[in-house]
Amino acid sequence: MRAALVTVLCLELGRAGPAAPDPIVASAYDHFYNLEYDQALAGFTSQAQQQPDSMGAWNHIAQCILYRAMYQDGALESGLVSGGNSIFRRSKVKISPEDEARFQDAVDRATQLAQAKLKENPKDKDALYALGVAYGIRANFAFLISKTWLEALRNATIARKTHNKIAEMDPSFVDARLIQGVHDYVIGSLPLTYRVLGFLAGFRSDRQAGIRALEDVAKNGIRSDIDAEVLLIAIYRREKRSQEAIPLLVVLIRRFPRNHLFRFEMVQMYEDTGNKEQAMAQISEIARLKESGAPGFKDLRNEKIDYVAGNALFQCNDLDGALARMKRVTGRTHDLDANTNLMAWMRLGQIYDLRGEHAQAVAAYKEAIASAPQSEIAKQSRAYISNPYRRKA
Repeated sequence: MRAALVTVLCLELGRAGPAAPDPIVASAYDHFYNLEYDQALAGFTSQAQQQPDSMGAWNHIAQCILYRAMYQDGALESGLVSGGNSIFRRSKVKISPEDEARFQDAVDRATQLAQAKLKENPKDKDALYALGVAYGIRANFAFLISKTWLEALRNATIARKTHNKIAEMDPSFVDARLIQGVHDYVIGSLPLTYRVLGFLAGFRSDRQAGIRALEDVAKNGIRSDIDAEVLLIAIYRREKRSQEAIPLLVVLIRRFPRNHLFRFEMVQMYEDTGNKEQAMAQISEIARLKESGAPGFKDLRNEKIDYVAGNALFQCNDLDGALARMKRVTGRTHDLDANTNLMAWMRLGQIYDLRGEHAQAVAAYKEAIASAPQSEIAKQSRAYISNPYRRKA
């Protein structure tokens, strides 16, 4: 998703192991992966109240608060890490002071509980697992919300080292490889100036090894298989391997039918592969689900659907169709999340430029700049004002 239902440092909710969780927790997981974060948070909060010493419960609460903020900001999409978009250039995800305080309390509790168990038994695999997840969550928060890059890398590296200990003790504990895989991929994507930092010493920064580790977790994991699949979707798109993401999305859509972002992702995978017919078929299905009042779709804004459709048509070089859709979007941007609003104005400008209508393009670029002056999209839009957009050969 864009889960991405995705984060770029560590997406790990970490379900319970082989034993089935209690019904409340199982329902909370289902709500989480269907983007129903309020209901998921209520379930995980109930878990923490009943089991205050549960490390996982507090990690779940922190993760749910973080992902709810990302979802509301439009950050849970693979475009965060795909195509030419850098995973290191994005505006801060906004979070309320109340949610931030609750997030910090939950992740602190998870950390303290895990550390207390490890003081008694340094080889407690469940405690090591929970501690690594907690540091991964901290890394996500630093990366996406506070925008403290070095703190994000430091926490991600601690998470990696913590889960390395599990792998050394028990190679069959496949789920511990998720953080390793994401860490390898992200560090391998960093500019050299970041990779030479002291706390990254000793890591080979092998992006392909990271992908292979995630594929192993997706296939063989028990706690983190879903998270690995979601991450692979985003990474495959970034690596120009969108065709490989389609089978994963088919399974996830079947398993979590109320998650509309998975269907939006499918549109993008088809547009990446140049399959306009299938991309628009997916758009039609999304519109049908909305009109039928299907859970997860009935409250979708028409403008959001138009944006995804317009973007697909743009990528498939149907400029007339793309222009009609994107004009509808920019006519009602106040109904959209900030990320989609910003992207819609820049995309409109690019469409006009490809049509040879630069004056109209400039007006659209100026709207993008006004929406978020310090963003990477605003920076690109400024460049297009003096140098009209052209497709890369």
